[in-house]
Amino acid sequence: MNEFCIAASAAFGLESVVAGEMARLGYRDTLTDNGRVCIRAGWEAVCRLNIQMRTADRVSLRLGSFPAETFDALFEGVRALPWAHLLPRDARVDVRGKSVRSKLASVPDCQAVTKKALVEAMKKQYGYTWLPETGTRFTVEVNLLKDQASIWIDTTGTGLNKRGYRPIAAEAPIRETLAAALVILSGWRPEMPFADPMCGSGTLPLEAAMIGLRIPPGGRRSFDAEAWEIIGKRAWQEARDEAWDHVRKDAKLDITGSDIDAGVLETARYHARLAGVEQQVVFTRRPIQEFTPSSPGGCLICNPPYGERLEDAAGAREIYRAMGEVARHYPDWGYFVITPEKSFERLFGRPADKRRKLYNGRIECCYYQYFRKTGNSRSRG
Repeated sequence: MNEFCIAASAAFGLESVVAGEMARLGYRDTLTDNGRVCIRAGWEAVCRLNIQMRTADRVSLRLGSFPAETFDALFEGVRALPWAHLLPRDARVDVRGKSVRSKLASVPDCQAVTKKALVEAMKKQYGYTWLPETGTRFTVEVNLLKDQASIWIDTTGTGLNKRGYRPIAAEAPIRETLAAALVILSGWRPEMPFADPMCGSGTLPLEAAMIGLRIPPGGRRSFDAEAWEIIGKRAWQEARDEAWDHVRKDAKLDITGSDIDAGVLETARYHARLAGVEQQVVFTRRPIQEFTPSSPGGCLICNPPYGERLEDAAGAREIYRAMGEVARHYPDWGYFVITPEKSFERLFGRPADKRRKLYNGRIECCYYQYFRKTGNSRSRG
């Protein structure tokens, strides 16, 4: 098995962003299916995608897919897969599951049948009468959609949003993967000023800085598949070396984050130190009403407070009006705001140039995009 179906999981609305990242890594022949962006590639892709993907949730291998309207069909389909090609004889296997619009609706039963079938397959393929399950842990996923089962093996472990720089979670954070996607969607480039005037614990400015410096988001963490003998330590080290070789150590960035909460700004500075970008991001205490650009032609991206977070919808709407005032004073900047507020455009003062439906956690939001004005035209970023 020299090549596999390898998939990067994408949150709703971010499939094209994830596919774009994969293309920039050289994997242009992609297929998007049910929230996963898939490629055919070898083990080096597992290492490279885990270490370098900023917007994907995790990386998985698809072992097979087959119809499964009954538990017997699920059992036989799982048992027929080449488990011994990937799993060592002492593998510890956990099974996760999901069922959508399928006759096999009981996820615990699907998990149990999958585990029983793969154990039977492993016993036969290795010539064992029982499996010790004392070795490396593997997480198998059984997903049923419209009576079609697909079997995956997770390579990531803890989600890719865990970069290692945010051990302290401030109230109402935005996931690192979503923050990176917002920066990419804005069209911001490292030579442009960047500002988040309601930065909280600093995730958006930090992700922008990591993009600007080309710091690999997974460069300082471990992954489940690092323990797989079939991949080996050398492949992971080569992938890490490649990623760190592209870091722009001497890049000069103009990135600022501000907030009215002094305590949360201290947390942001701590996160910046852990991320290795403390020299590139400046945090200041000030309200949105006092925002002043450092130079023209920049990009303002923020995840402002809103009713669900503050329990103060009126206060949130005042913030949106203040943002509109800032935009009217500095029209040469681009403004990019993620919020669930349906009346945001009215409060901001004009319709967005582009909108994208996204989710911040479980909250349905819209990403309002106002591109910067250059003369009589609009420019992304």
